[in-house]
Amino acid sequence: MCVVGGGIGGLTAALAFARSGARVEVYEQAPALTEVGAGLQITPNGARALEALGMREALDAAGITAQAVAPMDALRGRAVTRFDLSDLDGPPYRFFHRADLVDILAQACRAAGVTVHLGARVEAQSLSADLVVGAEGIHSPTRAVLNGPQEPFFTGQVAWRAVIDAPDAPPVARIWMAPRRHVVTYPISGGRLNVVAVQERQNWAPEGWAHADDPGNLRHVFRDVSAPLKAVLAQVEEVHLWGLFRHPVAEVWGRSGLCLLGDAAHPTLPFLAQGANLAIEDAYVLAQSCDGHEDIAAALRMYESRRKPRVKRAIAAATANARKYHLSGAARRVAHTGLKTLGIVAPGAFVGRMDWLYGHDVTAPPRGR
Repeated sequence: MCVVGGGIGGLTAALAFARSGARVEVYEQAPALTEVGAGLQITPNGARALEALGMREALDAAGITAQAVAPMDALRGRAVTRFDLSDLDGPPYRFFHRADLVDILAQACRAAGVTVHLGARVEAQSLSADLVVGAEGIHSPTRAVLNGPQEPFFTGQVAWRAVIDAPDAPPVARIWMAPRRHVVTYPISGGRLNVVAVQERQNWAPEGWAHADDPGNLRHVFRDVSAPLKAVLAQVEEVHLWGLFRHPVAEVWGRSGLCLLGDAAHPTLPFLAQGANLAIEDAYVLAQSCDGHEDIAAALRMYESRRKPRVKRAIAAATANARKYHLSGAARRVAHTGLKTLGIVAPGAFVGRMDWLYGHDVTAPPRGR
């Protein structure tokens, strides 16, 4: 089988198929396997699949185990509450630099016999294999082949991504909430802090992570926040800006030995930290559905039916978070009071509410197999 795209989803698919005995080739148009952007969060649901593929030691070595998620009042600089992550079932919740995760996946793929072609700009439908997987991300040509042209729409939100030095940062994901804006910070390898800032605005910005911006623009948008957050943003020397666009979940995920996974099938807004995790889940389920199944068409139908409801729920939850983080006025005060009360009265409630997401186990045998 062939995979087009050497990102996290594509490499996980390659590894999963190789582990099941398939002969796998990966085609990546970049001259090296790397990742633009910076940090990501691998939650227990994604980690279950990676650990089932033999990645546990590598994940421990490359990642930082998270202790908590802390919603913050960005204007006052105070924690609204704190949700402990140490009681999650299964693998730990970890923070990574994207390049580190890509590197350990690439090493595992090569050790499993996967052939990786770099600098290879190919069209998935032109490859000859029993199965070709389009894992090229949000601008996937394979998606267009299977579904026709589809135009995304601008959500009215833009995001900045940056990395700063922060050798003493605790292993906590902080969500700094302000009216119509928020910032997420968490540590990654090398004593650095990943910074993602989002603003509601109508001025359009291009989609994608490679658009450089002036750090002063970021600081201006958050000029009225508390001193602790200003101190973080003051350290930003290089920043990239991208527009957040809504893409519909693809109607067709697979046909005639050609299929999609990850952002190629269901681009996800970054308000639930699930883009990479859903791609990892897709890759594992796709390989599991095809393993020992001579009818590829039936296997692809099984894959799509298992994944569509899951990703639609996650995308809806991410969209809801975007609204919750940006409240203002009385609604903001009420929401913050509710969060604070929840953290005091039922500190384990957050974990319970997220069990549908973090507790999901794609490594369990599918029903009916």
